[in-house]
Amino acid sequence: MKEDRLFLTDEEESTSTRFVSFMGESHRYDLAITTSKKYEDKKMVMNLQSNHYALLNQSQVEEDGHLEHAFNLTEVEAEELRAFLRKVV
Repeated sequence: MKEDRLFLTDEEESTSTRFVSFMGESHRYDLAITTSKKYEDKKMVMNLQSNHYALLNQSQVEEDGHLEHAFNLTEVEAEELRAFLRKVV
């Protein structure tokens, strides 16, 4: 049986991805951070261990509870990630 698919978008773009691993006080972070023209001032941050990701700009990095929710982190873990992301987002 043939299925016809309706694509809303289908685009290709060259992107830049930075792979970073670092150790916090009690948690290891393995991240892929992708920069794309499509997302303008945001970066796609992917936690390669937990398969959580978020599109983030600087104000979202600083927003209380945002990283905790997006990456399923405790407040302490989110602050470790926030300290790193301040330098790269």
